[in-house]
Amino acid sequence: MLMPRQKTPNLSLPTLNDGTFNLSSDGAERYTLVTFYRGLHCPICANYLKELERLTPEFAERGVKTIAISSDGKERTEEMAAKIDAKSLRFAYDLPLSVAREWGLYISTSRGKTSIGIEEPALFSEPGVFLVTPEQTLYYASVQTMPFVRPVFKEMIGALDFVIANDYPGRGEYTGEV
Repeated sequence: MLMPRQKTPNLSLPTLNDGTFNLSSDGAERYTLVTFYRGLHCPICANYLKELERLTPEFAERGVKTIAISSDGKERTEEMAAKIDAKSLRFAYDLPLSVAREWGLYISTSRGKTSIGIEEPALFSEPGVFLVTPEQTLYYASVQTMPFVRPVFKEMIGALDFVIANDYPGRGEYTGEV
């Protein structure tokens, strides 16, 4: 399990338009918002990423860089970026499932074609949303076993305003006996 205020696993992946994404040198002022999504086959992911695309400028105003990542290859990632009309949101691809596991993501097996008629990959990761500091330590994490009921990005912006104004620390860091 990843722990708040502790270093996250490394993350270095190709992106569609921004060269190689490297979390350790991303250069965000306050945080990098890492959003792992299931892939092109997931209609819920497309709607979720549309909202993140729309709000990426608001995250940027708060010193937060955004990136969407899946285990899909380049072609399927290009299709997803086109589907949501991405202009601001960065997309990385070819996430190794071993790295997804390091991040605590759940792995699912294919059930064939989805409701939108796109074949699921044989294996893929379920969603996860992480805020990571410039020092590559975990600030916030939310990991799903299903594509449903994800963190609301608009609410996250409001929370960030509070966090920034109050220098609020990452929570959940205690690892001692209970």
